[in-house]
Amino acid sequence: MSNSARVKTKDLWGKNKEDLKKQLDELKTELGSLRVQKIAGGGSSKLTRIHDLRKSIARTLTVINANQRHQLRIFYKGKKYLPLDLRPKQTRAIRRQLSTKDAARITQKQKKRQTHFPMRKFAVKAE
Repeated sequence: MSNSARVKTKDLWGKNKEDLKKQLDELKTELGSLRVQKIAGGGSSKLTRIHDLRKSIARTLTVINANQRHQLRIFYKGKKYLPLDLRPKQTRAIRRQLSTKDAARITQKQKKRQTHFPMRKFAVKAE
C-alpha cells in the first residue's frame, strides 16, 4: 500500500468482508501517520497523499456498506416488512397513497346503491 494510495473500486468488489476490513484498517493507520508527519512539517506531496488516502477509505467503506445492504436485501426478501432504509424512497405523498387494491375497494353501502340505482342510460337523438 505504501507506494500507491489510490484504491480502485473494481478491485474491491471481489474481496470478502475480512479483507476489506483489513485494508480499511491499513489505510486508516497510514492516514494517521501521514497526519502526524504533516504536523511535524512534511512537504506538499503529503497533502495529496492524504487526499488520496481519504478517498480510498471512502471507496472501501462504500463497498463494505453496499455489500452489507445487499446481504440484508437477500435476508428480508419475501418477509412481510422491510426495514425503512431498504424500502423505496419515492416521495412522501406517493408512500402514503392508497394501494391500487385499496383504492378499488367498494363499501357495502356503495354496492347496494349501485345495484338499486344504476347509472341511467339516455338515448340521444342525432340531428
